[in-house]
Amino acid sequence: MSELLLIAVVVLLLFGGKKIPELMRGLGKGIREFNDAKNNVRQEIEEGMREKPVQSAVPATTDTPYATDAVKPEAPHAIDITKPEAPQHNA
Repeated sequence: MSELLLIAVVVLLLFGGKKIPELMRGLGKGIREFNDAKNNVRQEIEEGMREKPVQSAVPATTDTPYATDAVKPEAPHAIDITKPEAPQHNA
């Protein structure tokens, strides 16, 4: 608490009694502009989440046999995500 009092005294000595209201108005205006910008960004994000997804303008190509598959099944590390696996029970 005493630190805040010391800071207030230093500010009063540096800027004088006439400049402090002007500084506080500027600080308040800056905070208000920041909050307005923050709310605008939040609103744009929420509106974007409510919109329906846009379909791609580029059609999928079918010139390769794996154009629509997630991964090539012959790859040794590949997992076929199109077929659910049965749970394995180790006895």
